[in-house]
Amino acid sequence: MYDKYLVSDILEEMIDASHTISSRCSKMSCMDDFVANDEGQMVLDSICMLLIAIGEAVKQIDRITDKTLLVTYPDIPWGKVAAMRDILSHHYFDLNAEIVYNLCQDHIGDLHHALVTIHSGLQ
Repeated sequence: MYDKYLVSDILEEMIDASHTISSRCSKMSCMDDFVANDEGQMVLDSICMLLIAIGEAVKQIDRITDKTLLVTYPDIPWGKVAAMRDILSHHYFDLNAEIVYNLCQDHIGDLHHALVTIHSGLQ
């Protein structure tokens, strides 16, 4: 059995990060807002850092739970979430702001909901 308290703490951090991403991205009306000025670039940078943290947390949870927890929530492509961390960390200068914008608009809400559901199931 794995340490549910540790996993719960990690999930809380992921929930906070996904909420922050949603909040920051909501101020962007299109992808160009990320690259139009320094303020937009700072928002993009901060969102990318949070996506890196979420991807790393997915890897941590998989290690802690021996890959038994997240697999029970197949609606989220956990492997892609972790892979996004790798891409952002290792290929940052090749970053495509449109991909990040679309991820925020189309997927971060689903991720947030899944994280809340998983966290609630541990309680």
